[in-house]
Amino acid sequence: MTEWLKNACVLCAQNCGLEVKVEDNRMVKVRPDKANQRSKGYACRKGLKVIYHQYPEGRLTEPLKRVGDTFEPISWDQAIEEIAEKTKTLLDKHGPRSLAYMGTGAQGGHFEVGFGLTLLRALGSQYYYSSAGQEFSGIFWVQGRMVGKQYIINIPDEENSEMLVAWGWNGMESHQMPRAPKVLKAFSKDPDKLLVVVDPRKSETAAIADHHLAVRPGSDALLLKTMISMILSEGWEKKEYIANHVDNWEQIKPWFENFDTRAAIAVCELEYDDVFQLCQLMTTKKWGIHPDLGIFMGRNSTLNSYLMNILSAICGNICTPGGNMIPGMMMPMGFHADERNPKTWRGVATNLPPVAAGSFPPSIMPEEILNDHPERLRAVYVSSSNPLRAYPDTTAYEEAFSKLDLLVVTDIVMNETARLAHYVLPSTTYYEAWDGSFFPGTFPGVYFQMRRPVIKPTAQCRETSYLYTRLAEKLGVVPDIPEELVEAAKGDRLTFGMKLMEWAGKEPRALSAMPFVLAKTLGEEWGSYHLAMLWGMMMTAPKAFRVNAARAGFETGPDQGDRIFQAILDNPQGLWVGEVDPAENMSGIKTPSGRIDVYIPELEEQARKLDAASEEIDLQLPADFPLILNAGRHMKYNANTLMRNPEWNAGKRACTIDISPDDAESLGLSDGQQVKITTEAGSEQGELKVSNQVRQGTVLIPHGFGLDYNGEVYGVNVNRLTKNTHRDPLGTPLHRYVPCRLEAAG
Repeated sequence: MTEWLKNACVLCAQNCGLEVKVEDNRMVKVRPDKANQRSKGYACRKGLKVIYHQYPEGRLTEPLKRVGDTFEPISWDQAIEEIAEKTKTLLDKHGPRSLAYMGTGAQGGHFEVGFGLTLLRALGSQYYYSSAGQEFSGIFWVQGRMVGKQYIINIPDEENSEMLVAWGWNGMESHQMPRAPKVLKAFSKDPDKLLVVVDPRKSETAAIADHHLAVRPGSDALLLKTMISMILSEGWEKKEYIANHVDNWEQIKPWFENFDTRAAIAVCELEYDDVFQLCQLMTTKKWGIHPDLGIFMGRNSTLNSYLMNILSAICGNICTPGGNMIPGMMMPMGFHADERNPKTWRGVATNLPPVAAGSFPPSIMPEEILNDHPERLRAVYVSSSNPLRAYPDTTAYEEAFSKLDLLVVTDIVMNETARLAHYVLPSTTYYEAWDGSFFPGTFPGVYFQMRRPVIKPTAQCRETSYLYTRLAEKLGVVPDIPEELVEAAKGDRLTFGMKLMEWAGKEPRALSAMPFVLAKTLGEEWGSYHLAMLWGMMMTAPKAFRVNAARAGFETGPDQGDRIFQAILDNPQGLWVGEVDPAENMSGIKTPSGRIDVYIPELEEQARKLDAASEEIDLQLPADFPLILNAGRHMKYNANTLMRNPEWNAGKRACTIDISPDDAESLGLSDGQQVKITTEAGSEQGELKVSNQVRQGTVLIPHGFGLDYNGEVYGVNVNRLTKNTHRDPLGTPLHRYVPCRLEAAG
């Protein structure tokens, strides 16, 4: 039997719509889905190559237990029994701070996080680690202080923008916006719009930009402060907007007065007139800004985010049509975890809090394991993530994970992290199970697609939520579920919902264990724990989403959530489930005053003292590491660590060590030769590529390589070159600014 089935890509947060051709329970071809109203028939080459993700060599088909230096197959029942017993023993002896959950490193495994976190919290732990903490600790924390909640994000209203500013973002290769290449090309070609890029190198996006500021690597914060100062000195700031929507402006305004902008611009290695012109445009046009890892994972990460938000605020650019708007999302990206609250946990070794919307930065995990504190981390559950390749300092992670008392990994293959585990459990792929696309930010419409299985699961593979539900049962987290509730799950959903809430009102533990309760009732009946959780989410959606849903045509009422759920099932390509009111966007600010608070006391000294003289000194590189490594370049040939089979890039120079022609000449190196790159963390070898895109003095290496596939390592594991301690004060690793040296391989 042959059929085309609708699904979505899982290789980045955009989750573009796909159609998958299936023959005899096997995916054979992939094409863009024209019916998906968000991606509109667009998909990049990564999405069109997902078959390589679905069918890797060495697919896990049964639970495995470490016995000495080898793994032996065991049953799911035995795995659950032993993991639960070991977890309980550790918790009884060392307390809940000994346990952490790390997930998910993929854009297809969203629902499992709900189950993993529910179990974690039920067992008394707050130690959740994720890729959000890897990349966005600084910006999430800044958002928490300035707009009231860490999970409140701002996205460009590109439909109404006259100018789009890409700062540290190469959207032609790394999307982070629906249909990013098409949007960027449209801006570039439209005579009434402008595309501006701030990036040290001439990226693919910079190549089509109207204006490219090739800022000196590491000087973004200085440039941002300079631009704020320049706008103030010219009197261009939006005074009425500031008066109506900004708190504490007068307190920080002196930081930017009497500032030597010309000296600062010289340190940034830019032309004064170019920066002046951009400031002028920012105060006369409606503009949106799209920052990305180039600024978030670069030097001065948190300060960059802070100054960027101040710049947007004084230009009247936040929650203003054509500027950066708060999108309506079906589900927030995490939750608010204010470290000023004494109930918020910190790491026992690093004292760092979970500022990335409830997530701790993975950079600190090795230290939280490798210490003598009586409450150090001793057990880690890893879901759909490969920290030994995805997170900084592979060497530190190898040492740390080898010291754990319990490491449980769920994945589809025996990856580098799984090889260190005590238990390895086979999960379904993202094309064998139900899951949702929560994070593609759109404005004003709110889009959601529930991806559904297009093929049957392999052997004993299970949704990862199955593991956490079974563990929750064994560990006494799940209350006894009455048989009448199990029977009710076989009938009408609304009737079931009424019986569920009636029972939950009598059972004190029901609400805290609700994902597991839904799994054991609706989930068992429907064959998917994730689908059951979606129904529960829709029935208990927050008021803001219900209002947005009504605006999209889902009338209010007690059955609104159920009707949305049914509409999601009826539209496998996804649909608009909500609509934000642009006129009320400022109501999304959740500070006590409902205004943007631009004063963050913890950053005052750093922001005030930032100037040309101090930065010129701080930007000097050590003699033994005279170059700057940009570790983790995004491009069309890499996709985190999910695409293990190198054949998806056959014939491409997918993983090279890139430098400028001038640096190649001065170092006596030539294109194609083997070179050795060395940082504080260690050395790696790879193929050199000489490229005019690369700024002199810098080295580029993509992420997602160095994977062991059938006994061969393909490409450079860039995280052998990064130190987990080379990080921002809030834990973001500074991967875009790693001092290094380069030489011919011996």
